[in-house]
Amino acid sequence: MSDVPRKPAGPVGLPDPWNILGKFTAARIGLGRAGGSVPTRPLLHFQLSHARARDAVQHTLDADALAVRLRETGGEVLTLASAAPDRATFIARPDLGRILGASSKAALENREPPNEPFDVAFVVADGLSAMAVEAHAAAFLDTILPRLDADGWRIAPLAIVAQGRVAVADEVGALLHAKLSVILIGERPGLSSPDSLGLYLTWDPLPGRSNAERNCISNIRPPEGLSYALAAHKLHFLMTESRRRKLSGVDLKEDAPALASAGAPDRLEQAG
Repeated sequence: MSDVPRKPAGPVGLPDPWNILGKFTAARIGLGRAGGSVPTRPLLHFQLSHARARDAVQHTLDADALAVRLRETGGEVLTLASAAPDRATFIARPDLGRILGASSKAALENREPPNEPFDVAFVVADGLSAMAVEAHAAAFLDTILPRLDADGWRIAPLAIVAQGRVAVADEVGALLHAKLSVILIGERPGLSSPDSLGLYLTWDPLPGRSNAERNCISNIRPPEGLSYALAAHKLHFLMTESRRRKLSGVDLKEDAPALASAGAPDRLEQAG
């Protein structure tokens, strides 16, 4: 037997010191180890999260039900579709999700133009998570629209676009004769956030606008992400500044003052 002294074994049964960080993040840390792999419980949880993310991407938006809900705002709601005929094509051909289908484009072209341009056109598109749109879009609009009405914004009919990507709002905004477009869209699912809603603001929407000409607010997903109140607060600031300065994108910074009533996740967002 070797005379080399052995290193004393560490304490047995003590909690993993990384576990406390789980109180502050949904990231997978401090999972433990079982031989060369992770324990069964975190492995099964990972597989469940992965399945939820896949379901979010594959889920088809119930546009008719959403239209009924959005009509409760009291305005006109248009139900449109991109050039992607189904979910499989939408996933494989991102370019088709960025433009309207022929019938939807014709429907907007045949509308009587307004006497003067609308201040803003809101577009709701499923993107890569129709679940996010179904869960959060109507509630967010309920928060932001009264504030805009109080400020005298002229709002175009709300447009729902099935199988839509971010850039489809450029075409919708242009055809609705709006100075500004805002699209609410389901974000690419993460393994801890299959239902996260994002929004993109574009001044003078026209087909061909680049992403550098947009402003984004992401992770609208209370209570885990941004609250409706804070997201609306940020969007109202951006819209007001965009209209005043007649621009959007990299030259427009989100410098909204802190929202006094923000909850803990929102304070983190402000601090970041």
